[in-house]
Amino acid sequence: MDIQKTVGQILTGIFGNRNERIIRRYRAIAERIDALEPEFREKGPEDLKAITPQLRERLKNGEQTWDVLPEAFAALREASRRARQHRHFPVQLVGGMVLYNNDIAEMKTGEGKTIVCHLAVYLKALEGKKAHVITHNDYLVQRDAEFAQPIFELVGLRVGYIQSQVDPGGVEGVRREAYNADITYGTNSEFGFDYLRDNMKMRRADQVQGRLDYAVVDEVDSLLIDEARTPLIISGPAQDDVNRYKLADHVARNLVRKQGESNNRTAQRLREWDKNGAPQGADKNPKFKSAIEKFRLDPLWINEDEGEAIGH
Repeated sequence: MDIQKTVGQILTGIFGNRNERIIRRYRAIAERIDALEPEFREKGPEDLKAITPQLRERLKNGEQTWDVLPEAFAALREASRRARQHRHFPVQLVGGMVLYNNDIAEMKTGEGKTIVCHLAVYLKALEGKKAHVITHNDYLVQRDAEFAQPIFELVGLRVGYIQSQVDPGGVEGVRREAYNADITYGTNSEFGFDYLRDNMKMRRADQVQGRLDYAVVDEVDSLLIDEARTPLIISGPAQDDVNRYKLADHVARNLVRKQGESNNRTAQRLREWDKNGAPQGADKNPKFKSAIEKFRLDPLWINEDEGEAIGH
């Protein structure tokens, strides 16, 4: 065991652990993206926007996403530089690859997580998938979506966002429009509530959320562990018309009264049968005897057939 451990330590020292090997591979791709930067700096606005349909066509023709990734990241980095003066650094390019590969990218504060997710969702959009970005609250949703919008417009994509107080029922069309965008920002609770609301709709045409292909979760430990403890519950406002409560109370009391009157009549009938005998032929009903026994124990116990047998 000691020899195996020693050999393993030597090999790890030479080649690095699995995580280090993956990061080295991503860094090599980041260098290829850096090499494309001068070419993309020279592209005009229409040329930059044309990159998206070109890459989509190449993917349809059989190329893999990792084959077009360097050009896709180079295009989006240039769009980000032009629209928001935020150029992706190599560490952010690596983070984008990690997110695209459905892994967790642990980044320090100040390393630009906000624009790292742009890279991953852009690749998913190129694949024809619907992309969502999930963050903490409505303020961050609006801030991040409005920051991203001009960046993605330069490459021909649309950004939408949903908020808790805007068209919560989805009847005004605001949410549908936001979900119809290529990339939609929102909080975990609003995405969850829209999923629940859509599953209560009677018609497919009334549902607003659409496909659930891919999502980038900001602060994944908080959302998937801490906030996951709180269930999502849909409830509507109570009726304002208090007269309905009075009407319901009256109906309930009337039913109870009528049931009591029926029970008293049946009980009186059974006492008369005890004195004078049951009606001729009544005992031929197989339910007759059991109905009497059950009624005397609990009038609410008898079923419809037994009630008919004793005239209840």
